[in-house]
Amino acid sequence: MVSEQIGALLVESWPLLVGLLLINLVLIVFSARIVKALSRDDISENLLDFRTNVLRGLNGLAVGLLGYFRFYGAGQSGQGLGIQLLSILFVLYLSYLTAHLSARVVRRRFGRPIQSGGVQRIADTYASRALAIFVSAFIGIIALISIIRIAGFNSLLEAGGVIGFIGVFLALTQSAWAPDLISGLVILNTKMLEERDVVKLSDSNETFYATVYRTRPFYTELLNLIDNHRVMIRNSKIRDYTVHNLSRFASAKGLRETLKFKIGYDTTPERVKEMFEAAFVAACDDPDIFLEAQHPLEIRIQDTGDHAVEWSIHYYTKEEAALIKTRQLFREKILNAAYEAAIDLSTPVTLHQK
Repeated sequence: MVSEQIGALLVESWPLLVGLLLINLVLIVFSARIVKALSRDDISENLLDFRTNVLRGLNGLAVGLLGYFRFYGAGQSGQGLGIQLLSILFVLYLSYLTAHLSARVVRRRFGRPIQSGGVQRIADTYASRALAIFVSAFIGIIALISIIRIAGFNSLLEAGGVIGFIGVFLALTQSAWAPDLISGLVILNTKMLEERDVVKLSDSNETFYATVYRTRPFYTELLNLIDNHRVMIRNSKIRDYTVHNLSRFASAKGLRETLKFKIGYDTTPERVKEMFEAAFVAACDDPDIFLEAQHPLEIRIQDTGDHAVEWSIHYYTKEEAALIKTRQLFREKILNAAYEAAIDLSTPVTLHQK
């Protein structure tokens, strides 16, 4: 049995026993520092404390298992249910820890360093994500085989039944996790959006602007530019949106933005253009408005309707993260210029007489 073999090994090898005990004691003492070093920079204090306590508890469990195998397990002819459960928990813990450390090493080796919030961190790439999934699956298979042996399913038929049950379970639940996992790999491989990109997501129901914060295996975290809160969207749902990546300029001039206004026919085009130009000069002098002043304002007539002329103005900006702010403050400058020029920006209404 597994417990007899481990107990006999610990009885015969005192250095191995002492070494394992020292490793677990060091992990218990320095668990807080270890968890903080291996966790993300933006992790909450509650989650950090929870992981620290889990690490300490499982290392305490490991110390108990070593004592059991050293003083009790080697002399027994079989395994009790309690020690089997403890052994399974210990294998699960070691598997999780190994997979977590392996994913971190892979991310550091094949990830992409980025600067976010004044802190440099490593973002996932297609290579790092795919390799981390492969390593985690390999570790999971080894853990599964170990758990089957510890549980006492030694015959091929018994082990095959357990593996078959797990396979059926994964097949029945694959619609809940497989599309998001595969979509996450597709997003990373195609680079349709990357961390820190400013995107506009739109479908038949909604349109919103956001900054990509992090792409995870099953969902993508976005920071809404208008409401300033975090949005989590499944990776498969991201691919259903029409994605406008505003950080990928089609021109070296930057992102070309458009504002539209309806002005009555009683105002001449010359006065309208002078008003827009005055607002553009005022906006370029404002440090809170991020316009590319070296590129002149483009003023066009969009449409000539029954009630008013629809004017469109086009300007360039390279600060896509401040897109909403720039648009709002520039509108304010235009409104002030319209007051000074005595131009009414409200849409006129033509009265038809019978």
